[in-house]
Amino acid sequence: MNRYPVWKYAIIVIVLLVGLIYALPNFFGEAPAVQVSSAKSTVKVDAATQTRVEEALKAGNLVPDLITLDGGSLRARFGSPDEQLKARDLIQHALVPDAADPPYTVALNLVSRSPKWLTALHAFPMYLGLDLRGGVDFLLQVDMKGAIDKKAESFASDLRTNFRSKDIRGTQVSRNGQAVEVTFRDAAALEKAKQLIQDQFPDLTTTDGPDGSNWRLVATIKPEAARRLQDAALKQNITTLHNRINELGVAEPVIQQQGIDRIVVQLPGVQDTAKAKEILGRTATLEMRLVDESSEGRAAELSGGPVPFGSEKFFDRAGRPVIVKKQVLVTGENLTDAQPGFDQQSNQPKVDLTMDAKGGNIMRDVSRENYKKRMAMMIFEKGKGEVLTAPSINGELGNRFQVSGSMSVSEANDLALLLRAGSLAAPMEIIQERTIGPTLGADNIDKGIKSVMYGFLAIMVFMCVYYALFGLFSSIALAVNLLLLVALLSMIQATLTLPGIAAMALAIGVAIDSNVLINERVREELRNGASPQAAIHAGYDRAWGTILDSNVTTLIAGIALLAFGSGPVRGFAVVHCLGIVTSMFSAVFFSRGIVNFWYGGKKKLKSVSIGTVWRPKTDTADGTSVAQAK
Repeated sequence: MNRYPVWKYAIIVIVLLVGLIYALPNFFGEAPAVQVSSAKSTVKVDAATQTRVEEALKAGNLVPDLITLDGGSLRARFGSPDEQLKARDLIQHALVPDAADPPYTVALNLVSRSPKWLTALHAFPMYLGLDLRGGVDFLLQVDMKGAIDKKAESFASDLRTNFRSKDIRGTQVSRNGQAVEVTFRDAAALEKAKQLIQDQFPDLTTTDGPDGSNWRLVATIKPEAARRLQDAALKQNITTLHNRINELGVAEPVIQQQGIDRIVVQLPGVQDTAKAKEILGRTATLEMRLVDESSEGRAAELSGGPVPFGSEKFFDRAGRPVIVKKQVLVTGENLTDAQPGFDQQSNQPKVDLTMDAKGGNIMRDVSRENYKKRMAMMIFEKGKGEVLTAPSINGELGNRFQVSGSMSVSEANDLALLLRAGSLAAPMEIIQERTIGPTLGADNIDKGIKSVMYGFLAIMVFMCVYYALFGLFSSIALAVNLLLLVALLSMIQATLTLPGIAAMALAIGVAIDSNVLINERVREELRNGASPQAAIHAGYDRAWGTILDSNVTTLIAGIALLAFGSGPVRGFAVVHCLGIVTSMFSAVFFSRGIVNFWYGGKKKLKSVSIGTVWRPKTDTADGTSVAQAK
């Protein structure tokens, strides 16, 4: 009756083993480390970088505990802060020869002390939030008006080009704020322009009327199009911020939208506010220029001769010199999209570029006059330019053209990302900043862990006193619940915050409530005269429905918090929902396994240790009941 089959015990053992493995990294603490990340969009941290770091450390007689390369950054772990500082200086000297133009960011960091075998199993500790680890918190205001103004200027340029190509004469196009005003000499030209805008510019709405002896048309961006533009600008800014924050080595940054025009950026573990501001506010500019194909330019490129007048010398991503002309053909403002793909004829990776009308016309004219010549695509950061690629012009270009050649799939993806998200879609400014010190974070961790442990010990003492051996079984199940909860949070790499610790404390109460229901149900069966084995069986079976109902209703509330909440509320909801799931396993399945293991093999079981069972007994002449302990 109360015996688990072997496969159920096997499930329990496997779950406990997996839970223990993935919870272990959280108990090793953190070690000082040096983080190496890219300081330029065109520089990668790869195996070659790792080799250079290892050689630099070996030359300085330093042996790191562990070196890991993950997510585009390299971390070298050391045993003491002194070794960390010495390693930082060695790596800085090896990777950053010019401090004014650093290709890499070498920063101090903290990493888990987990042994290699745990890391090999992808067992990592939970991330700690800003309130637990300390760091900086920024609130950024996005200039949505600037984004719409920029789009209106693009529409004005496109309208001029289209009117010229459709032979709509006698027009004068100008931008007035977020509206584009067009003046016509006659009504016929006005009608042709209205038809063109209706066909080719669906995001614009127009009003028109006489203006003295002329006609005037005012084109404005539709409200729904403006909202789409604002959403797209906000998303691109968030994507760009993610790319930039990777340089700081932040394990789990929080970058999320707040309202319709603000972005919250939380960087746990970062104390250098000035460095964070510099990276968040950095601008990157894309430029396209012709390569100097003259004999002097080729000589300067191949043999290091003098750079011809009107040209400049830059380097590509492989460090090769490229001589380009100073005249800028188009900039990133003219580029509307860049997507990776495959050439249908050669099946080679490519990048498809889309230009606005102004950029398309320039590219068309330039390609006609410079067939088979090279055009360099360059990115400028902090005043330093670098050549992304310099392909040959193999045909007439326009609004849409492709860049292809000897590039891999990953290189095509990287190039598209650099071309598309190198700069912010809309300007931003920091309107609020807050710094939380690591001491305050450590104090929060200490108090949070103590609150959970004290609550657990108090519940364990009460359960053992009130329910005897069954109370001990419930306490073991409660400890397993905490173990599995920590393991799940580590497996999904969740960020633990103070609200998350509060949810852990709440999970203890929710989990023990299920055991209280089971124990009281077993007592009730014993009071009704059931045998101990039958009471255990009926207690678990009949309490299951109540436990399921209560946990499902609580889970619904947690899912609502997860769906509609943000920030600390979501952190609380994640731990709360996972705690309900683990409590269902530990309080019912696991605790019954312990009880069945302890009592299931005893055929002639006369009693169970579940505390005092009060059974009513009628022993008076008038039939009144007197409670009697059993």
